[in-house]
Amino acid sequence: MQRRTLLFVLAAALAVPMVHAQQADAVKSAVDAADRWLALADAGDGAATWDQAASSFQAAVSKPAWSDTLKKARQPFGAAKSRKLLSSEFKNSLPGAPPGEYVLIQYETQFEQRRNAIETVVPMRERDGSWKVSGYFVK
Repeated sequence: MQRRTLLFVLAAALAVPMVHAQQADAVKSAVDAADRWLALADAGDGAATWDQAASSFQAAVSKPAWSDTLKKARQPFGAAKSRKLLSSEFKNSLPGAPPGEYVLIQYETQFEQRRNAIETVVPMRERDGSWKVSGYFVK
């Protein structure tokens, strides 16, 4: 009995670093996807951001409606001048979102008209394993 307990504890201890490594890889992939998506947003290409968004995002808003919303949201800020990653956190769920794997990412962004904006980008893992943006907020 003690040997089984010891083996279980050892297996659990070995699994923890593996889970952290998998989450670190997921976070890196999600940040890369967010950076590519933000480059499209910075270029003013709302249609391309919709094309690169998560399927749940696309199901929630039409491409023309999203393009218009993004333009209206970003226009008062002017062009993005710089962006610094503040945080990226792996989440197994988010309030009000369908079950899945998410990474909550925040950037401090300098825009022409707003010096210290915070952009929040939320990529999620799609069924095919890719990371796609499922949410975007700027304030």
